[in-house]
Amino acid sequence: MARRRRHPGFFDEFDLFEEMRRLFEELDLDELREGKPLIYGFNVRVGPEGEPIVEQFGNVKPDEEGRPALSEKREPLVDVIEREEDITVMAEIPGVEKEDIKLHLTETMLTIDAKSYHRKVKLPARVLKEGAKAHYKNGVLEVVLKKVEKSKPKETELKVE
Repeated sequence: MARRRRHPGFFDEFDLFEEMRRLFEELDLDELREGKPLIYGFNVRVGPEGEPIVEQFGNVKPDEEGRPALSEKREPLVDVIEREEDITVMAEIPGVEKEDIKLHLTETMLTIDAKSYHRKVKLPARVLKEGAKAHYKNGVLEVVLKKVEKSKPKETELKVE
């Protein structure tokens, strides 16, 4: 039997294996229908303060009582890459035509709708609606957004009295 390796401090607050075990114990498997896949996954990355950020994706969502249930729409796996001047959002949405992808953008949120996929992505910084570009190839959607330019603080010289 393989042993799980833990990284001290990194997952102290969130045991991924325990969370997945709990999820599948609570899921009502009678709800599964032929042709309706069960998709659940998570993406773990290190946030700006060095703390882990765990994002779930798939079609397993909590119901009104907080128990896992299947959703008609699937949340795609999304990666958000922030650079100095722009933000790139990458989403895996295989099996759709680019004409079926609908994107809605505000200064702080990108919404992706494509047939059986739906995801609201909170952006790490404010972006401009003008100049946004989206490309779709081989099941991967790439959206590049220009950041709102932050005003630089004006420097004033003070005299010492």
